[in-house]
Amino acid sequence: MSISMIAITNQKGGVGKTTTAAALLSALHQRGARVLGVDLDPQGSLGFSLGLDIEHCATIYDVFRGEVEPAEALSHTEVCDLLPSNILLSGAELEFNRPGREFLLKNVLSKVEQDYDFIIVDTPPALNLLTVNAYVAADSLIIPMAPEVLSLLGVSQIKETIESVKDYYNPRLEVLGILLNRYSARFNLNREVLELAGQIAAQLGTRVFETKIRGSVAVAEAPAHGLSVVDYAPSAKPSQDFQDLCDEVAGRWFPRNSQAGGKA
Repeated sequence: MSISMIAITNQKGGVGKTTTAAALLSALHQRGARVLGVDLDPQGSLGFSLGLDIEHCATIYDVFRGEVEPAEALSHTEVCDLLPSNILLSGAELEFNRPGREFLLKNVLSKVEQDYDFIIVDTPPALNLLTVNAYVAADSLIIPMAPEVLSLLGVSQIKETIESVKDYYNPRLEVLGILLNRYSARFNLNREVLELAGQIAAQLGTRVFETKIRGSVAVAEAPAHGLSVVDYAPSAKPSQDFQDLCDEVAGRWFPRNSQAGGKA
């Protein structure tokens, strides 16, 4: 297989982007994939969730400024290499205003991508320069959403940005699917949102993933331990669901094994 670069994106916050990115990195690592995480959110949640001290390490911001090479900014965790971020990245929109600024991330990753099977990019909850950089660099997008109407609105507004990036910068970009987080089929609203998500997926030329991620207190607890939920609570329902999602995304190259929550 060739390198696969996936951006996890939704302009609305609180829909599980970072949880999804961390879980996919862990699940892929368990299956033997070489994985790189990239945190483009100035909140630095992905690095924090994987146990990094994001205030005292080189970040993607330092790389964008040309102060360090990408390989020198890599942090190494137990599950992946990581290009972390922190609040300094919040000035990117104003600071990086030169021609070609949409290609900052693509140019950075071109120097290290040959060392990985998958690169997972966590994006900020906004449609800004950082998000556009993720779309320009990525092969595909996963759009997590919570089972609520406002989350649906965020997904529908992404469509215009995706189409602009495809027209001007990255014609190969595709949406792998919409992922429902904190889902419970017992609730009427969840089922209604699922139906609406299917309609939006059709507009984006994609699908709603068969896998729905169930809720659990383990999802909230895991970041405080510097672990993805997949490593923190492997038998929890969300962890099992993320393994199923990994099957949908990468199962043909990296099938699950007994270590990775294999099915009997």
